[in-house]
Amino acid sequence: MGDTLAGWLQILALVAALALSYRPLGDYTAHVLTSARHLRAERVVYRLGGVNGDAEQRWPVYLRGVLAFSAMSVLFLYAFQRLQNHLLLSVGMKAVPAGTAFNTAVSFVTNTNWQSYSGETTMGLLVQMAGLAVQNFVSAAVGIAVVAALIRGFTRKHTDQVGNFWVDLTRVVVRVLLPMAFVFAIVLVAAGAVQNLHGVHEIRTLTGGSQSLTGGPVASQEVIKELGTNGGGFYNANSAHPFENPNAFTDILEIYLLLVLSVSMPRTFGTMVGDRRQGYAILAVMALIWAVSLAVTTANELHSVSSTAGHTASGMLEGKEQRFGIWASALFAVSTTLTSTGAVNSFHDSFSPGGGGMTIFNMMLGEIAPGGTGSGLYGILILAVITVFVAGLMVGRTPEYLGKKLGAREMKFASLYILATPTVVLAGAGAAMSLPGERADMLNPGPHGFSEVLYAFTSAANNNGSAFAGLTVTSDWWNSALGLAMLFGRFLPMVFVLALAGSLARQQPAPVTVGTLPTHRPQFVGLLAAVVLIVVGLTYFPALALGPLAEGLH
Repeated sequence: MGDTLAGWLQILALVAALALSYRPLGDYTAHVLTSARHLRAERVVYRLGGVNGDAEQRWPVYLRGVLAFSAMSVLFLYAFQRLQNHLLLSVGMKAVPAGTAFNTAVSFVTNTNWQSYSGETTMGLLVQMAGLAVQNFVSAAVGIAVVAALIRGFTRKHTDQVGNFWVDLTRVVVRVLLPMAFVFAIVLVAAGAVQNLHGVHEIRTLTGGSQSLTGGPVASQEVIKELGTNGGGFYNANSAHPFENPNAFTDILEIYLLLVLSVSMPRTFGTMVGDRRQGYAILAVMALIWAVSLAVTTANELHSVSSTAGHTASGMLEGKEQRFGIWASALFAVSTTLTSTGAVNSFHDSFSPGGGGMTIFNMMLGEIAPGGTGSGLYGILILAVITVFVAGLMVGRTPEYLGKKLGAREMKFASLYILATPTVVLAGAGAAMSLPGERADMLNPGPHGFSEVLYAFTSAANNNGSAFAGLTVTSDWWNSALGLAMLFGRFLPMVFVLALAGSLARQQPAPVTVGTLPTHRPQFVGLLAAVVLIVVGLTYFPALALGPLAEGLH
């Protein structure tokens, strides 16, 4: 079978699997978020936490729950790493240095999973299982909880209540993430992924030498790393490592896992607002952006004219696993940067200027196609609010979305959301480029070196976690700067999302009239896609012009 045919079959198989999952998973998630019934296990959790599962919360209380839970998670994970040499299953690992421990704690709590360390030489098995893997579950659940509160803002009227954070968090973990992770971990183990408690294992090679192989609970962490759009690998090579991703089947399975929850969330949205056509419209925008990005990236990697070696070899093969090839590498790269996953099966630093630039641009769009678990949906809903406002200005009418008027208060929250992440990205990249010591950490000079820095702050602030591998980020400055970028990039947007949810929930729904903009038709899909590119994409155009665009032209 030729590479082209195999590549197309992979894409078609992935799309078919996602299409089959869209309706049942989306409807099930909507049921989980709206059910009045609590499971016995959930009631136990509520009692342990002193939570009234039947009580509702105003948006400031909901936000305080998100921030308090995340702050305690950072402190716990930081202490866990610092004390790991005194814990069981440390497999001889030393205490993690303070700067790395802070960066890693923030990274996993914010669903970023940026890793400035090698997992197999830094983290003990207990920290991997009870620290990092646990945050993979709960950080994903936090994102879904926040978007659930926003959806309730659209569906409720004359109230200041948007749900209960502790109930939403517990239900998503217990009813959605844990069952799916359990099933697919078994599938990964059956397909060849490693799952044991061996730690470092010495073996004799065929030539009579010795080699150290690091094992551990890899498959169980691999599943939730993809399913929760987290991305932090057990090994430094991430999903390019054969213990994490053994073959072509596990590769396409991991791409499916990192997309499936976020792809199904528009169905959850449509079901909860009572109009599933709205979900299809949002899904159409996501699919359009994903398809265009995949086409551009694959074409650049197959037919790059900026690299003589790549052109001679009929494709950019450096930094790619030969067992996956160019098509699967491009598919993984696009999917991981359009979600907040950040896992990699190839190294984006070795991509062509067009392909590598596309991975940066995917994150700059806000990772909304389909985005992270929960965060992708609330990101594109904020852009939908902006789109309806722009359309209202065109016709001189007060804009309405799903029956809620979008006045000055709502637009301020939406505008602040749009500005928050670019401010963090560009300020961070500007600071790094202005300091001689930090510029020296770039492996490459010129535009490619700037792309490494721009990619790092774009990945951190958008909570992606992947990297251009040429940048050295182990110093205290990089650990602190990227840690702060992750914190601001995660929680500032959540503040504005929840504030918008509270503002919408207080309104009385406006009746649909002949002047109401239909938000389920192809015209709105096209307008929303244009707003995504213009409002978000052009914000970063000067920075892109200095990095991947300049490199491509050179």
